[in-house]
Amino acid sequence: MYVCLCQGVTDHQLRAAVDSGCGSYKEVRLKTGVASQCGKCACQAKQIVRDALADMTFDFSLAYPAEGVAA
Repeated sequence: MYVCLCQGVTDHQLRAAVDSGCGSYKEVRLKTGVASQCGKCACQAKQIVRDALADMTFDFSLAYPAEGVAA
């Protein structure tokens, strides 16, 4: 669905920006141009980005244990 009509940005593009490494709404905004003109879409865009960031999972098996820390 189109979130930002001024820039033609969809919810899929916002999620793709998060998937490609954007870690904040500001980074997504800079990458996609969402909410950079009239700003009426900002609240909805922020919520989509928050949801996308919350849906990301971290693979803890890739993390290295801290050295020198007694368990």
